[in-house]
Amino acid sequence: MSKGIEWFDTHSPEEQAEILLFLRHHCVQARAVTEDGPESIRRAGLRPTHTPAVLITCGPIDQQLGKIADLTPVDERRKAFRLLVEVLAVADEGRRERFCSGGCGHWWHNLPVADG
Repeated sequence: MSKGIEWFDTHSPEEQAEILLFLRHHCVQARAVTEDGPESIRRAGLRPTHTPAVLITCGPIDQQLGKIADLTPVDERRKAFRLLVEVLAVADEGRRERFCSGGCGHWWHNLPVADG
C-alpha cells in the first residue's frame, strides 16, 4: 500500500480524481457489496470515523463509492485511494469465490506480481 500511495501522490489533483473514479468503476464491476465495507476499512487501516469509512457504511454502496471517489482534500483523497483499493480487493476475492472458482477468462486474475 505504501508504494501505491507514493505512486498516487505523484499525480496531479485532476489525475488523482481520474484514478479514484477508475477504482470506483472497478469496485462496481467486481460487484462490491455493502458487507465488503467493514473488512475494507480494516484492511485499509482507516478509523471508522475517517470520512471514507463513514461514507461506505452509510447507504447503497454504488452511491457511496461515488462520494468517496469525489473527495477533494489531499488527506481524504489518500484515504479514499486506500479504501477503494481494499474494496476492490475484497470484492474481487468474493467474486472469485462465487463466480470464478472453476476458472475464468478475466485478465485481471492473471496479472503478474510486481517486483519489490
